[in-house]
Amino acid sequence: MGIAIVRDVAIIVLAVESIVIGIILALLLWQVRSLMRLLQDEVKPILDDARETAGTVKGTTKLVSETLVTPAVRISSFVSGVRRTAELVLGLGTRSKTG
Repeated sequence: MGIAIVRDVAIIVLAVESIVIGIILALLLWQVRSLMRLLQDEVKPILDDARETAGTVKGTTKLVSETLVTPAVRISSFVSGVRRTAELVLGLGTRSKTG
C-alpha cells in the first residue's frame, strides 16, 4: 500500500512538472518571438541608418581629400622644392654632413 501511494504521488509530481515546463517553454518561445520582432522593427532601421551614415562619411572624406588635402600637399611639396632650389642656387643650403 505504501509503495502505491509513493508511486501515485511521483506520477502526480511528474505530471505537474511537465505542465510547468510546458508553460515555461511556451513563455520562452513567446519571448523569442518578441525579440525577433524587436530586431526587425527597431534594430534593422538603426543599422540601415548607420550604413547610410557610413556611406555619407565616406563620400565626405573623399571630397575633403580631393578638394583640400591633395592640393595642400601639392602646394607644400612645390614650396618645399622651390625653397630647396633657392637654397642650393644661393648657396644657403650647403649643409655639412660631417659631425
